[in-house]
Amino acid sequence: MDSPATGPSALGDFLRTRRARLKPEDVGLVSYGARRRVPGLRREELAQLAGVSVAYYTRLEQGQSHNASEGVLDALARALRLTPDERAHLRQLARPAPGRRRPAARPATARPGVRQLLAAVSGVPAVALGPRFEVLAWNRLGHALLAGHLDFDAPSRPQDRPNTQRLLFLDPHTRELYPERAEEARRAVAALRVVAGQRPDDPQLAELIGELSMKSPEFSALWSRHSVSNCAFGTKHFHHPLVGEMTLDFEMMQTPDGSGQAVLMFTAADGSPSEAALRLLAAERGPDARILEPERP
Repeated sequence: MDSPATGPSALGDFLRTRRARLKPEDVGLVSYGARRRVPGLRREELAQLAGVSVAYYTRLEQGQSHNASEGVLDALARALRLTPDERAHLRQLARPAPGRRRPAARPATARPGVRQLLAAVSGVPAVALGPRFEVLAWNRLGHALLAGHLDFDAPSRPQDRPNTQRLLFLDPHTRELYPERAEEARRAVAALRVVAGQRPDDPQLAELIGELSMKSPEFSALWSRHSVSNCAFGTKHFHHPLVGEMTLDFEMMQTPDGSGQAVLMFTAADGSPSEAALRLLAAERGPDARILEPERP
């Protein structure tokens, strides 16, 4: 059975949503007629732009043609005006790596070196994330910024470990944290799409996507758009219950061990009100001495 994010149906959905956002005049084509049953390019128009037969493209979109060539995928990417992230996602859907093993079922843990890093940057909000956006560890300031209403030790307990995607869509406290709510939700789902393409056989990821689709109409609507973006850096706006408005830059740095884990850090511009707010938040929460405690089984 295909996961909710991969397989032939996911490839077809992705191609359909990408051509739906383009009009014939956007790509220099003459429209086939004023009345259209669906928005965007028709299959025959995209096939013409990509230089493939309509029959072949139809089979590809319907999941009846596998392992499309690099040339065909490049032509489709150009015709659809895909971003670099979307191009990579198209390849992962159209040409999945053979023989992938299911990831181990045991919960992931942050390496001691990563935990030491979190403690060392005590003046910067920092969070260690697993491959499914689960929180593996955080320093005091990272906890205070993103989820101060939760138990600091929650990441040490796999049964109630926080997940930033789940928090964003299902936790009312987190909803109030982001004044630009729509943009934050869009960015989160686009990043989750990237991970879903990279981990097509991950049952825990499929379970998370299924849960969010069932419990959050907002997530379900965004997921159906098939937006794709790594979202590895940028700016986030916060309305924090303790220190008010903040504008912080973020960087998501992948660990080099191939585990899919990452360290997320936030910084403020020197001398800005946001930097002062971070210092105030740090003073409220105290030192990070407990971050190095071993994780509980």
